[in-house]
Amino acid sequence: AMPKLNVLMVGTGEYTTGYVGGTAADSDKGAGVVALTMFDLRRREKVDRVAMCGVNGKKFPGIRTHMQKNIGDVYADMDLTCETFPGDTEVDPKAYVTASATFQPGDVAILFTPDDTHFDIAMECIQHGMHVMVTKPIVQTLEHHQALSKAAKEKGVLVGVEVHKRLDPFYADARDRARATLGNFQYLYAYMSQPKHQLDTFKAWAGKSSDISYYLNSHHVDWSEWTLHGIARPIRVTATSSTGVAKARDINTEDSITLTVQWENTSDKTLGCAVYTSSWVAPKSDVHSQQRFFYMGSNGEINVDQAHRGCTVAVDNSSFASVNPLFMKYTPTNGKFAGQSAYGVRSFENFMDACREINSGASKPEDFDDGSIATVHTTMQGTAILEAGRRSLDADGQPFDIIYGSDDGTEPVDIKPHAF
Repeated sequence: AMPKLNVLMVGTGEYTTGYVGGTAADSDKGAGVVALTMFDLRRREKVDRVAMCGVNGKKFPGIRTHMQKNIGDVYADMDLTCETFPGDTEVDPKAYVTASATFQPGDVAILFTPDDTHFDIAMECIQHGMHVMVTKPIVQTLEHHQALSKAAKEKGVLVGVEVHKRLDPFYADARDRARATLGNFQYLYAYMSQPKHQLDTFKAWAGKSSDISYYLNSHHVDWSEWTLHGIARPIRVTATSSTGVAKARDINTEDSITLTVQWENTSDKTLGCAVYTSSWVAPKSDVHSQQRFFYMGSNGEINVDQAHRGCTVAVDNSSFASVNPLFMKYTPTNGKFAGQSAYGVRSFENFMDACREINSGASKPEDFDDGSIATVHTTMQGTAILEAGRRSLDADGQPFDIIYGSDDGTEPVDIKPHAF
């Protein structure tokens, strides 16, 4: 039998626990995703020890009550035993150092923390020999990405990015169609949004340490890198933004960010253009997150609207909703959690299964560089695009070039301002 995994969750916010600002998150994930998935994997005998690490231990009593109410009282047979770091009376930004030191090589760390903290925490866990899954964007600079890639190779661990849209059946099918039949890359327009109240959910870091492009454009940028692997590579990025709404709330950040990315087809050096727009000032509507794209290849096109799956729900005292049970299925079946096939869960379970295979000796970390997992080694173009976009905004819209080591290289080595 494959060994069970011990798991350290770093980050105690919306995606991990569903607990935001002292109450359940006002989004499509009030019971959280990460902790719920780990408790279910323990119920299904894939996981053993579970621990959670934050900065402010004073939140833990509220989190435990929240998890009991939203997980323990809702689903049968869920053991919510979970060690927490730091202590309930402590505030310690370096608690992840103490927490990770209690884990062994082969254990797993799952990081859902503000973007600017990913690098230090991931590096600490890698040095302990832990496999690491980091929420998107894995880091904010190509230099940091290269350092994590090098460390992962040296330590022989699996390091991946949590980009669950790859597991969305519509996105996965669109990728396969694009690769199989649509020819060279021509054009992509992708849009993703979240409602204005997310500015409050993320007020601790919004505009200070990250922005909406790193946070949301990362999904469609990753889909492009995954889809166009071996077909095209990104060579230039120009960014533009809109402002006003966040600033009126005293949050110094862009409302929406648009990246225009020039891609170069590998086979004949022809060009394609991708436009990625993300916003966190959308109105409350029938969905938490608008997400859609239009893809055109030299032989055909695909339109995908991820927000509208043809299912709407109206309930007394709630707003009308277009729901997406493909992402997370919170409604229990016969009293038990039944969301195992939802892509929000599968994203983690796939990674955990890969870690178990590596720990048992059946697989090696490099076996998963084939696109089955978004590994640190296969996601550098995405980081280069996001960093180039930020630098373009900061340089008043100057384009930035993504530099490769050779004429047909696919791994970016540098980012430089474009000289006209």
